[in-house]
Amino acid sequence: MSQPDDAPRPGRRPGSPAAGRRRPWALLLVAAFVVVPIVEIYVLIQVGQVIGVGWTVLLLVLDSILGGWLIRREGARAWRAMRTTLEAGRMPARELADGGLVVLGGTLMLSPGFVTDVFGILLILPITRPLFRGVLTTLVSRRLVGGVAGGGPAGPGGFPGAPRPDARRPGPGPQGPVVRGEVVDDE
Repeated sequence: MSQPDDAPRPGRRPGSPAAGRRRPWALLLVAAFVVVPIVEIYVLIQVGQVIGVGWTVLLLVLDSILGGWLIRREGARAWRAMRTTLEAGRMPARELADGGLVVLGGTLMLSPGFVTDVFGILLILPITRPLFRGVLTTLVSRRLVGGVAGGGPAGPGGFPGAPRPDARRPGPGPQGPVVRGEVVDDE
């Protein structure tokens, strides 16, 4: 007999924020491992019927070669930009996002098919990457800010051991300025 929807489940507290967060990831996994391959097979069959099997295979091979060249070129460019930013003493946030998008695009290019290759190329190309960088920045900032505001049982953002949102943060407060010092243990 199955449990009613409002019954507590093992490992979850009723009404906890973690209970609602598991569903989007499950849907994403279903989409990644079920829907995307079905769409890829459908598109491959349609392209094969229009241009022929041989031309479809040749197009996939040429697409992979183009993707490999793009990944190497843009990955090296992102690496150089990150090194330059680090040498200048700045935080390489934009460069790390670019590197992550190139890696994600490269991963999509590794899977055979036209749909994932199109998304992979869009993530890799420097012309379209800023759009995806903005989406990535929004997702990460929402996760970080939402985690601090919402902090579930594991702490902000779902990280065990993370400080609670109501914990005092270091810095000037009503008691006065922060004085830096060193703790000396007599033992």
